[in-house]
Amino acid sequence: MIQILRFILLLFLLPLSVWAQQSGTNHSPLPDTTRQVQLENVDVAPNAVDTKGWLLLDKDIQTELEGAVYNLYNFKYDKAERQFRSLRRRYPNHPMPYFLLGLSTWWKIVPTNNQTKQYDKLFFAYMDTAITKGEQLYEADKHNYEACFFLAAAYGFDGRLHADRHDWRKATVSAKRALEYLEISKEANGLSPEFLFGQALFNYYAVWIPDNYTLLKPVLLFFPKGNKALGLQQLRNVADNGFYVGPEARVFLMKILLNEENKPEAALPIARYMASTYPDNAYCQRFYALVCFNQGEFRECERVSREILDKLNQGLPGYEAISGRYATYFLGWLMQNKYKDFTKAKDYYLRCIVFAESTAETSGGFYLYANLALARMADKEKDTKAAIRYYSVVRDKSERNSEQYNEAKAYLKKNKQ
Repeated sequence: MIQILRFILLLFLLPLSVWAQQSGTNHSPLPDTTRQVQLENVDVAPNAVDTKGWLLLDKDIQTELEGAVYNLYNFKYDKAERQFRSLRRRYPNHPMPYFLLGLSTWWKIVPTNNQTKQYDKLFFAYMDTAITKGEQLYEADKHNYEACFFLAAAYGFDGRLHADRHDWRKATVSAKRALEYLEISKEANGLSPEFLFGQALFNYYAVWIPDNYTLLKPVLLFFPKGNKALGLQQLRNVADNGFYVGPEARVFLMKILLNEENKPEAALPIARYMASTYPDNAYCQRFYALVCFNQGEFRECERVSREILDKLNQGLPGYEAISGRYATYFLGWLMQNKYKDFTKAKDYYLRCIVFAESTAETSGGFYLYANLALARMADKEKDTKAAIRYYSVVRDKSERNSEQYNEAKAYLKKNKQ
């Protein structure tokens, strides 16, 4: 149950946090009014709002930061951060440069499936500073929706990582404040597609969660209502037209289409765009390889998987054991089933297992299926000792009464294990 609650909390934080890209942020003040938040679809520019000094809408700043945003998502962190620090020198009292530096730090954590903690202190420091600067701007002008957007994004990212670290109190506080600023900032949706990102994700997940976790419907009465179709429409709008949050919106869109909507054919072109536009982004590359594998695009899957291993061997930023686990499993499967090269297949599967064990991700997935493939090959080669070893892992890691579990149990029983 704790895992489910954690998952739910993360989903509510994601919209607010990921939204965070560079665009503004969204969220509301501090009063305890979460139950009354109403996130309607407001996409009309507010009247009589003075946007002077809003960096988010400044075309010169966009031109200046275009290369930095590209470098961030292409994992050229040093180049991106040099430009963000330059922005900070000129605008030391604006939340944007601190948020962007925090976002760059966030993307150093993402490729490890948020496992690494070496960047936590720096990340929280950047987000805390962005929050402080945003609150100062908002206190000076209650119509400064840009400040609300950055506050929402910073609180969202802050809450997301606190949730990943199991600090539920801090995660909950940040999520609440993110929602509050999101309610305020909705008034500025019509000013820029950037401002729609948080609402788009909230609209989608606020419906998706109760649809998939019916036992949690009573809990979700405390949250605003969503609109899943509208959320997807808004997310596509942001993906197509957002300057700062366009890449982030595409990341969410391809994940939602594959994992939540079960539409891999729709996720494929988005994943292809992200992998080709940001060829050194390990996260996008491995996701693209996964979609290609699922869709039977085996030639492309092989090409990208080999690239991943090559870049991992070069030590490129973001290319971690998790990406290696993806690539070696795909190549093992292709060697086994497409090329019938069982020696290479076994080598890749064994490497996949090593990668999985090095990150303690051995509860199933590629780790389970690599062991299953090795068990079957060992059985065909009459190597009973090896088959028993691999089938024992399959039995221990499979869900009871699953096909894999029954296969392993039957083999082990037959061979007196």
